[in-house]
Amino acid sequence: MTSPASLSPAQAAARLAEFTVIDVRAPGEYASGHVPGALNIPLDRLQEAVPALKSAAARGSLLVVCASGVRSTRACDILAAADIDALTLSGGTSAWEGEGRALDRPAGARATWPMERQVRLAAGSLVVAGLLAGARFPAARWISAGVGSGLVFSAVTNTCGMAAVLSRLPHNRAPRAATDLDATLAALQR
Repeated sequence: MTSPASLSPAQAAARLAEFTVIDVRAPGEYASGHVPGALNIPLDRLQEAVPALKSAAARGSLLVVCASGVRSTRACDILAAADIDALTLSGGTSAWEGEGRALDRPAGARATWPMERQVRLAAGSLVVAGLLAGARFPAARWISAGVGSGLVFSAVTNTCGMAAVLSRLPHNRAPRAATDLDATLAALQR
């Protein structure tokens, strides 16, 4: 499978009005700051949105966004399998903001760490816990081995099971009104 076409933040900003922008991060990440005008469809719910996205793509181009470009590339692959063309934002919202472009932040939204940072914290903590507990209980070292193996699998398959689990935690969820998938799908079909 080939990599989806991507746009730099400068290219995307110059053409932003041409796109339906889809942010595939967890609702909490989306609520903590997103590309202006972006609609939130978390990656784990993207299949539900395929019919609405097909309709939106028929009217104009789709730009898929995440924090760094990894999840948006995966989303573009899923959309390509459904015969939907989409572009990805190279470097994601991190690059967008890094170039001095503003992110929309709903009033009262709390800051949530990017998913990659949450995964690094969780994986590192589990590895250290396994090693420390392994000093007293040698079998506990298997925790570290399991996490390390999971990270290798994640890199090889370009997926992340730990991110999927972490995205379901309460701090990664935004208020229902801000992330109602049904409302987003209805907006896409207009």
